[in-house]
Amino acid sequence: MYGLKFYQRKMNSIIKYTFVGLLCATSSVFAQMPHDVIYMPKNTGCLAVSYNNSSWKQYWENTLKRENFNIGTLTTESVIPMLAVGITNKLNVIVGLPYVQTKASAGNLMGQKGIQDFSGWLKYKLVENDKGISLHGVIGGSVPVGNYVPDFLPMSIGLQTKTATGRLIGNYKHASGAYVTAHASYIFRSNIKVDRDAYQADNRVYNTNEVRVPNATDVALRAGYDKKGIQAEAFVEKFSCVGGDNIRRNDMPFPTNNMTATSVGLYAKYQPKNIGFNLRASKVINGLNVGQTVSFSIGILYQFNYLKQVTKK
Repeated sequence: MYGLKFYQRKMNSIIKYTFVGLLCATSSVFAQMPHDVIYMPKNTGCLAVSYNNSSWKQYWENTLKRENFNIGTLTTESVIPMLAVGITNKLNVIVGLPYVQTKASAGNLMGQKGIQDFSGWLKYKLVENDKGISLHGVIGGSVPVGNYVPDFLPMSIGLQTKTATGRLIGNYKHASGAYVTAHASYIFRSNIKVDRDAYQADNRVYNTNEVRVPNATDVALRAGYDKKGIQAEAFVEKFSCVGGDNIRRNDMPFPTNNMTATSVGLYAKYQPKNIGFNLRASKVINGLNVGQTVSFSIGILYQFNYLKQVTKK
């Protein structure tokens, strides 16, 4: 029997997810990620590095919640350097490249470790009015960089799939600093190749080494406070595959599985000057073919000007 580790986007991917809990901030301009409405000004960059730790002991095998004593507790650790750059005041570029490792507390399965997937995003402010309402568009994607094995879940550090994501973000912010943000995303995921001649999925056998990874959606709602170098928020997120099959009874997970997870969490950030830090914690409260993951992260942030203004004499 094998357990299941839920891989978010990434930085979905990252990000979510794999982009997890990493935000940049300064005294005048705060952190930004592909799911928020914070921007680096023109000619300004934000470099951030976060340490992330997630673990689970119980998981959902289809809808059955259970434990797996051959794995015990599965722990995933990652270090994610990330850079956000202001091309204009309304257009930002965000890139990241995580290093990930997995390990189990019981059994004989060896974890993986290494560089995962390179992610890149463009975020643009589409609409903004004087009532505090704004609409933002984000496009991005990821490409596998490390030579890791995707067909070894839950020990794999990724799925080796190329992704392309489109996202809309709506935001309302009051003059007091209170805000509400919601986003919705669609994630296209490419097929992958595995080291086998055939595999079973969707109650049939496929005589090929090419595996279809289901596309996915990602929605979230956030409410918090952001003013004078202090940010705090509560959030709920839901990641859902578009189709896919279930883990068969007492079998190991596979990239074709329909993974769904609903998470709740808290985020806090403090950055009175160019250097700051943040904290994030979350828990999966309901899912399908995923682990009941508890995650936390801590990040260090630094903002800088990458192009000095030329003053005419």
